[in-house]
Amino acid sequence: MESKMDRPTVSICCLAYNHEKYIKDALDSFLMQKTDFPFEVLIHDDASTDRTGEIIREYEKKYPHIIKPIYQTENQYSKGIKNISGLFNFPRAQGRYIAMCEGDDYFTDPYKLKKQVEYLDAHPDCSLCFHSARMVTVDGSYTDGAMRPYKGDRKVEPEEIVDKTSGYAMNSMMFPVSVVENIPDYYWNCPIGDIPMQLMMASKGYAWYMDSPMSVYRVGVAGSWTNEMKTGDYQAKQEKYYLEMKEMYEEFDKETKGRFHEEAVRAVNRIYFLTQVNTKHYDYVLQLKNRLFYRELNLRTRFFIRLEYMAPGFYRWLQKTALQWRK
Repeated sequence: MESKMDRPTVSICCLAYNHEKYIKDALDSFLMQKTDFPFEVLIHDDASTDRTGEIIREYEKKYPHIIKPIYQTENQYSKGIKNISGLFNFPRAQGRYIAMCEGDDYFTDPYKLKKQVEYLDAHPDCSLCFHSARMVTVDGSYTDGAMRPYKGDRKVEPEEIVDKTSGYAMNSMMFPVSVVENIPDYYWNCPIGDIPMQLMMASKGYAWYMDSPMSVYRVGVAGSWTNEMKTGDYQAKQEKYYLEMKEMYEEFDKETKGRFHEEAVRAVNRIYFLTQVNTKHYDYVLQLKNRLFYRELNLRTRFFIRLEYMAPGFYRWLQKTALQWRK
């Protein structure tokens, strides 16, 4: 019979699909964690067509008490199941806390789990502990280098989680398992899983941010949600994304009885603004009413928006020259 001491303190939830090139980095980064408590790794392989499943099986054989996979024979995402963590990983979590990391990302600090558990243990009213993350591109193209929403360790009030100006790295997040014990409808209806999860956390407490890059977020991985958004009719996909996110925030607003109404409305308006940035509707982007959201963009993005808007011919030449130089 399993004793209380054998039960994991942390359940690392990991989604994998065609991550053959990256899954070893993720698994090794989990196993290198130095803790004074047990943890488990819940992996969901969504019927990968490469060697991802085979690699996971190798690790499962070596570490059967830690690595606990689900191997799908049919791809669940293609069946319309958007938030796979909530359906397949969260219900089987044995830990007091859940840590998130996709199969193409990885941890870099061997004490990451320990640091976050120590904070959450000491602050039971905290519903999310997260940190900054380095950004690495697959193709070598430019990135801002880090997902660093704040400067310095700090408390993040629930209103700020709802109406945040910068994203949080999924692979940085740890939260009490109680957050996902009763999952609201707005989580299931959302096209992406991290934002409704953060809204659930906001409704249950505050967040603590550690200004230390303890993980890596890979950008440009084939098959990722971000990359898939860029294929096909990008304009239509951006419009659909906005409408789905708007509906999700409206459901959240009802669920929380208007407690975060102003923040939810502002978050929806920001998403619409960003879809207009992405689809290069700069006439709208540069309107005076959008000044607040425009100033939230980094300096580089604002520069190139202005350049493309004011001198489109020169911008296209510059873009073409840069592509030739990279070759």
